[in-house]
This record gives sequence, structure tokens and C-alpha cells, in this order.
Amino acid sequence: MDKQFGLSKSKYCKGVQCPKILWMDTHMSEKAKLGDDSVLETGTRVGDLARGYFGENTLVEFNLDKGKMVSDTKRLIEEEKGERTIAEASFYWDGLFCSVDLLRVHGEECSIVEVKSSTEVKDIYVDDLAFQYYVLSKCGMKIKSASLMHIDSSYERHGELELDKLFVVKDYTDVVKDKLQEVEDNVRQIRLFQENTEEPEKDIALCCEVPYECAYYDYCHRHIPERSVFDIKGLFTSKKYEYYHQGIISFEDVIRCKPKLSDKQLQQVETDYFDRPDVIIPEKIKEFLDTLRYPLYHLDFETFQQAIPEYDGLHPYEQIPFQYSLHIEHEDGRLEHKEFLAKEGTDPRRAIAESLCMDFPTDVCVLAYNMSFERRVLKSLATAFPDLADHLLAIRDNICDLMIPFQNQHYYTKAMQGSYSIKYVLPALYPNDPELDYHSLEEIHHGGEASSAYANLVNKTPEEIEITRRNLLKYCGLDTYAMVKVLAKLREVCK
Repeated sequence: MDKQFGLSKSKYCKGVQCPKILWMDTHMSEKAKLGDDSVLETGTRVGDLARGYFGENTLVEFNLDKGKMVSDTKRLIEEEKGERTIAEASFYWDGLFCSVDLLRVHGEECSIVEVKSSTEVKDIYVDDLAFQYYVLSKCGMKIKSASLMHIDSSYERHGELELDKLFVVKDYTDVVKDKLQEVEDNVRQIRLFQENTEEPEKDIALCCEVPYECAYYDYCHRHIPERSVFDIKGLFTSKKYEYYHQGIISFEDVIRCKPKLSDKQLQQVETDYFDRPDVIIPEKIKEFLDTLRYPLYHLDFETFQQAIPEYDGLHPYEQIPFQYSLHIEHEDGRLEHKEFLAKEGTDPRRAIAESLCMDFPTDVCVLAYNMSFERRVLKSLATAFPDLADHLLAIRDNICDLMIPFQNQHYYTKAMQGSYSIKYVLPALYPNDPELDYHSLEEIHHGGEASSAYANLVNKTPEEIEITRRNLLKYCGLDTYAMVKVLAKLREVCK
């Protein structure tokens, strides 16, 4: 079966994004950056659930021997009668292989249904579907339609999952038919690229990041100097590559060529290149500080998402709060710390809402960093629990945003690298302070890792759960302690 270069639908999509990815996979896979397994797990779970959308179905079991999957598919198509659904129906033609997520067989005709765990359709999904249509048509299948099935973000769970509401099925038959010649051309080009015995020349381009960031991004960008156009905050990705291909790469190039940048972007480049002194405007910072009152309640949430909502009242991929840290700062400098971390495997929303109402008076000054996130979380909890809404909304209405002095660049240093994220601001204000170093934490170093770790707790042993919960508390606790330290630095420059 593999006399020619074997090309599956996943490999084809990689090749459409950039054919060098496949060459690297074959010859230099050690250069790849590890991906996020949770993304694959989500896709698998959604795909398994989608099999029930059309009712009863027959699954072609995975086998390393792809020929066995192809022969099993052929047998199921020939043996069974009437309208039916075959999951992972597999086909092979001339070195091309694909497994169809859901093959709907209607007598002599069939329909292809490709399942995606996202809430919107990307161009690469249509390329995926077109490849399958091409392979099946070459295998002699009469194709009635080709569709994409994806999650409907507007679905809200109440009781048992309603698959006909959770998923949306859209017909792309005409679009796919128009791409068949393109598929043939792509296959030819991909195969030619793979015939290289030495690393092929392929300059970096937008395909390094669109539709997905390539696993070989760091390797292929190794020639880019420190402080380049790719480091300019807020610049569209497409613009970065446009400037790169115009020869505007380093900050020196930016200064010399003067591409179109915002004032803040230009300030980032010039402050770094000319090593300009810090920008600190005490009177503006004091205006912000004067809006605060003691005691100050420093708040930070951690949330996770479920592609398939497990609890009533949830939408797909809705942010679900499972943890918060609270540092209470008194006028005399005393600090209290309170925290909440929901039990794994449960709907955490009611418990976290009740805990917030116990820990927060309704009339205190609450401080968050990028408060829009905390405000959204509190609003969603208030909507979910009307009996607690007044208290939760009072907390929400009293939030001030510690990000404002940095967002407005009333405090800006070269070390912030054009960002006002606390992950840049904190080390800029307190360089080399081990007490404030997220890298020194165990297991959990950023919000994405916190989300994944909590969501995966149900799959761990009791000993592993205890360790991860401890690490989650340390991480979230550092988030609010960092806010206390950032505020202290703002006060210091106003003395």
C-alpha cells in the first residue's frame, strides 16, 4: 500500500499549510515543539460523541494495517443494506488514504460528514473535506454530498445532551467539487517536495502561524534576530510577515524604514533601540491610586472550558471558574490571603459563587489585573444563580483595573517589551526576584496549564491530585500576590 509516498488527510492538510512540515516530520522530527495533548483529546471526544448524531452506526476499528481498515469498510458497504452510517470508513487510492468520520450510505450513493470540535469553519477544514471527496471519488464511490459538522456555540445544555442542537451540519458539496483540481495539484506538489534528500529551502511566511502555529516555528525562525518585527506587540501577524518580506526585520530596520506603526508600537521599538529611560508619569499614576480605597481585595480567577458542556446552563467552550485567590491588603500594610479551589469532577460554579459571597463584602474596593475577565466571570455566575446575583454584581461593580497605568503607558520600561500583561510587567518591575518567578513554580506556570491541570484531575490518582491541587493554589496565589507587589511599586514612584 505504501509504495508511493503515503498521504493521509491529516498529512495532506499539513502539506497544504506548508509542505516542509511533512519533510521535517520525516527527517528532523526532533526539532518539533511538543503540542497540547488536550486539543487532540477534545477532538477525539467530540468525534466519538458525534457518531450518535445520525443514530445507530458501525465503527471501522483502528488498525495499524490500513489495508485491514479498507477491506473492513468495503465489506460493511457491500454486506449491509439500507441507509446506514459507518464511522471511520477508510479508503485508499494511489498512495492516498483517508478515514471518513461519518460515511452515510444511501443505496448506491454516500455522503461524507467530517466532524470538527471547533465552533466555526476554517478554510483548512474545507481542504480536509475536499481531499476525502477526491479519494472516495477515485475509489469509485458515488458521492451525494460532503458536509462539515461542528459545535454550535449557542447551544445551552439542559438535561440530556441534544446532539441535534449541539452540532451544526453544513453542506459544502459545491465548494469541495470546485477544489478537486486543486487537490490533485497539491498532492503533486507535496510529493515533489518530499523527494528532497536534503533540507529544502522554504522561507518563513504566514503559513508558519496560520491556520495553526507550526511545531517547527522556533527552528524555522532561528535566523530572526532578537528584538525583531515579530516582537512588536499588537501588530497583525500578516503585517509582521509583510514587513519581513520587505526586508524590515530587526528593530534597526524598523527605525530606518519607518513602516506604519501605532504610537505605542513605535514607542516599544524606539525605547528598546535607543535604550531610552523609563517612562514614569507620577501625577497620572497618582490619579489612578486615588481611585482606590482600603481594604483592597486583590482578586484573580482561573477557569477551564468544556467543548461538550457537562452541566446544565453551560454553553460549549464557556469559561467555567474553578478557582480564585484573594489577597486582602489593609491600610497598615497587613495582608490576608484567602483562596478557593473546587473539588475535581464537579460543577464548580455554585460552590465558588457561595465562597465569593462569604469572602467579599458588597462595598469593598476590588482590584483585578485586566478586570474585564473577572467582571465576565462574576456576571456569568450572577446569571446562573439569581439568589446570589445582587452580591456577585456588587463585587463586579466595585472592581478597579490595576492594568490601567501600564495600558496607558504611564509606567513603561524597555523590559516590558511593548506589553502591559502582568507576565511582562511583573519581571520588569522586579527583575530576578525568585519570590515572583513563575518559572520556579512546579507543574503550573500559566493559565493554560492551570486549566488543563484542573480539567485532567479526574484522571489522576489521589496522590497526584493532592500534588496538582497544591500546585494550582501556589500558582493562583502568586497571581494576586504579584498584584500586591505591582501596586506597591506604583505607590513607590509617587512618593
